[in-house]
Amino acid sequence: MKLILHIPHSSAHIPFFDGFTAPREEIDAEVLKLTDWYTNELFDARGEEMIVADFSRVFCDVERFADDDQEVMAKFGMGVLYEKTDSGLPLRNITPRLRDSILSKYYCIHHQKLNDGVSRQLKKYGEVLILDCHSFADTPFHRDLNKMPDRPDFNIGTDPYHTPGNLLSVSKRFFTEKGYSVGVDWPYTGSIVPLTYYGANKKVKSIMLEVNRKLYLKEGGHQRNEGFETIKKVVQEYLLLLKEYVSSQCVVNE
Repeated sequence: MKLILHIPHSSAHIPFFDGFTAPREEIDAEVLKLTDWYTNELFDARGEEMIVADFSRVFCDVERFADDDQEVMAKFGMGVLYEKTDSGLPLRNITPRLRDSILSKYYCIHHQKLNDGVSRQLKKYGEVLILDCHSFADTPFHRDLNKMPDRPDFNIGTDPYHTPGNLLSVSKRFFTEKGYSVGVDWPYTGSIVPLTYYGANKKVKSIMLEVNRKLYLKEGGHQRNEGFETIKKVVQEYLLLLKEYVSSQCVVNE
């Protein structure tokens, strides 16, 4: 059985700049600030199914609801298509035509890949495990809903329906036994599940792992620090743990 590794925020690429009103240096600064740098490398597992967004979240955030009425961050101008920076400055004007174009050509295609991956795994194994792969800044962003200081080394995000209690327990124990501090749904909550299966199929399991960027990046930028290889090794060991977990759960359907 393959893990599905969802990596939504590792890219710094903006496909086109239609609608952007901020100076290029401000856009670049926002990308630098918000990108989950190198998560595509930390979580790299070529034998598994990797769903990686190849465009920046500043362009289109695939982890947000497409409907702004459902998305809590939309009230800050940071819904699925960011119109403001984290500090609240104007970033982009989104016309209905531009919105429809980006959602259809980027957001929907990305989510179709995720949905198809889940469907294949369910058909073959009867179970599927999604690992939602992220990093986070040690200092809260302006628009963060949780601004508590002293953030943990790792955060495990859960969904009350799709994250089994035993999976949470073994995940938390894995990191604490290695001497790291662990948050559960802190500083961020939840874990992605395709809407087709959300709240409807417990065979679709999901858990989020977020790495505090202080562990592997130099402060204030995106350069790797001396801890990068150590953290990559820890993350890779966690992926092996998840493989053992899913192997004990699934039954192959030929």
